[in-house]
Amino acid sequence: MTSEMKQQQIDWRREVLELSSQGYTEREIAEKLQPIAPVTVHRDLIYLRQQAQENLQKHIHEVVPEEYQKCMIGMKQNLKHILEIGEAASDPKIKLQARATANDCYRYIMELCTNAGIVSDALKFVNQSKEKINNMRSEITKEETAEESEATTNGVY
Repeated sequence: MTSEMKQQQIDWRREVLELSSQGYTEREIAEKLQPIAPVTVHRDLIYLRQQAQENLQKHIHEVVPEEYQKCMIGMKQNLKHILEIGEAASDPKIKLQARATANDCYRYIMELCTNAGIVSDALKFVNQSKEKINNMRSEITKEETAEESEATTNGVY
């Protein structure tokens, strides 16, 4: 496939996705983008769903943990600097403002820690689901292999 054809396919799928996101059915999308058959639209939507799942997996496993870590480090650095400012200040108003800001930092750090549990649970769920899918695929493969063996040996004594 040439690069021009690949680009056309990308543009085509982008248009299919846009129409789908606007609530059009597969048949309506095919009618709008004639002379394309509904089966082609269906295949493109399956491909786009798989791509979305892969992107979500990558986001959950790579982007979220990295951003969480950056945010946690940044909040702890902010807290340290705010506490240093509060200690060094001689004006009671500045000390009070520093303490109030430090309390905000503690609150945000606590939110990050408790929400991290939700992220952790989501990651655990995704991994467990992946294992279940792999187990089901393995079972299907075993059944297919057993059926093929039966078919080839059936009637042969």
